[in-house]
Amino acid sequence: MFNWLILTLQKYPEIAVMLTLMIGFYVGKIHIKGFTLGTVTGVLLTGIFIGTYHIPIPDGTKSIFFLFFLFCTGYGIGPQFFAALKKDGAPLAAFSFIVCVSSLLLCWAISSLLHFEVGTTAGFMSGSNTCSAIIGVASNSIKDLNISDDLKNRYLDQIPVAYAVTYIFGTAGTSWFLSVIGPWFMSGSRAKLIEETKALEAQLSETGAGEEEHDITNAYDEVAFRAYLLSKETIGDGKTVTELEHVLKSKGRLLWILRVRREGKLIPITPDFPLHAGDIVAVSGQRVSAIGADPLLGKEVADVELLTFPVQDVVVYVKNKKVIGHHIRRLDADPAFRGISIRKLTRAGIEIPLSPLTSLVKGDVLELVGIQVDLDRAIPLLGFKEKTGVETDIVYLAGGIVVGTLVGALSWKIGAVPIELSTSGGSLIAGLFFGWLRSARPTFGFIPPSSQWVLTKLGLHVFIAIVGLTSSEGFLTGLKQEGLTLFVAGIVLSLSPMVLALFLSKYVFKFHPAIGLGACAGAHDESAPLLAVQDALNSKVPALGYTVAYAVANITLTTSGVIIVLLMTHGK
Repeated sequence: MFNWLILTLQKYPEIAVMLTLMIGFYVGKIHIKGFTLGTVTGVLLTGIFIGTYHIPIPDGTKSIFFLFFLFCTGYGIGPQFFAALKKDGAPLAAFSFIVCVSSLLLCWAISSLLHFEVGTTAGFMSGSNTCSAIIGVASNSIKDLNISDDLKNRYLDQIPVAYAVTYIFGTAGTSWFLSVIGPWFMSGSRAKLIEETKALEAQLSETGAGEEEHDITNAYDEVAFRAYLLSKETIGDGKTVTELEHVLKSKGRLLWILRVRREGKLIPITPDFPLHAGDIVAVSGQRVSAIGADPLLGKEVADVELLTFPVQDVVVYVKNKKVIGHHIRRLDADPAFRGISIRKLTRAGIEIPLSPLTSLVKGDVLELVGIQVDLDRAIPLLGFKEKTGVETDIVYLAGGIVVGTLVGALSWKIGAVPIELSTSGGSLIAGLFFGWLRSARPTFGFIPPSSQWVLTKLGLHVFIAIVGLTSSEGFLTGLKQEGLTLFVAGIVLSLSPMVLALFLSKYVFKFHPAIGLGACAGAHDESAPLLAVQDALNSKVPALGYTVAYAVANITLTTSGVIIVLLMTHGK
């Protein structure tokens, strides 16, 4: 039975790839005392094991999937990446770039000192920085070297060895370092930093000290609809809808009056509609504003009919220059935004804490809740309603990859050194450009988030699976030769840039400690340290520093896959 399975996998290698994905994803997600290998490492190690049975994989297959991964990665972060180059994101962008370049130079120095070969250096760089994309970019660069095929294959086999040895600490070690050592370095203790973070949250929320319960968060149920019986003691008599909303806002309650029942009948209202004691009003807004509003409105009642009306959730892409760079509170003051509540804000795929002082940047995605007529009025203020559905613009996707790979295939020289982006580097840059172009001209080029996720995840993991299947022969040999040395070197390369990042954050760029820790996680190109920091501080504030730093790090580290190969081969 086992022999039949092996013969079948050898005859149909596509089955071996799918089997590697299935087992690798399962293994990578197993939690042991809070620790996981991660799906990339799980798939790689599974592929190496299955590959010991000599599974032939057609040449070039993995490159196709890797191009999908790179293009969609660039497409997803393109708007944020270019926004980061402008003044608001410049400090975070510069911070991330410096940290990534220091990692590249340190990798080169360590590899030269320890006499690592090109493939080992590339895998070492990739695993220590938890940037899987370096594997593919460096592999393509090695294939373009003017060396023998045997030497190319030796270098290519070295990459997964070094990656597997260094990746685990690159993820777990930096997560521990930033969540345990980071708060101590930035503020003296974790408890003190938690207090500083809560103070920042209160400042952003404009609620003042001692009113933590009014913090605006981005939980799914933040938007609430409630009914109140107006009393003369609370509102007086004759106030208009607009006047009552202003009174509520002055008391820190951002609520909208949507419907009114008077003497048992539902009454159409306008902003200047006069309200009277005894009216039952339906209000909407952030849940923390709606709950406990009795002293300002009257007794809360359960009026099912009044609260039974259609509302919609829409996803809106921010691109209007009139709101970019401004705080969310500017929206609340705009008449066009009346009646609208924000349920969630995401930036480069990361949820951002909502507060009146949260600034909007191009490419932000807002989930709005409201009545259709109010939404139709508010959407143009922000940008455009994101297209829904599952259909991907294949012409845009494939065309972007073609343009990128053609540009990447071009070669030129700086002095005597030949320079080539490679097809993978070109695909990444094309993704950035085409993602930005989509944000600027949203009438074409739609790739749904679900499609981006599938193409990114599947593209990377199929590529990694094939790397494992085709490099298993030299894996154990390389692990025995350089395993311990690589592991120790990986610790140094993972932590040294983070130490530099903490110093830069605190003393040079002077970020808020919580935001600075988020930026450190972003500069490491990994979400695990961000989650660890957020958990340690019990706050999502670090995400404010993460997204821009991550966008810049993703591009800088991926590009370093080409540079490190050039550095290690120049003069040889």
